Amino acid sequence: MPYVNVKTAGTLTREQREEIAKDISESLERVAAKPKAHTYIVFDEVERDHWAVGDELLG
Repeated sequence: MPYVNVKTAGTLTREQREEIAKDISESLERVAAKPKAHTYIVFDEVERDHWAVGDELLG
């Protein structure tokens, strides 16, 4: 059972999450023979000002 955690700075639309989930699950099925029905994907959308690169906040 694959578990994939996708973290993004900022939000995604429902359509974007659906497309990303489709791409990830299809890739795992094709490359690793893991059935889509057994793949769990979680999206964590983090506010941009809660992310930093070095000493610079993204937001």
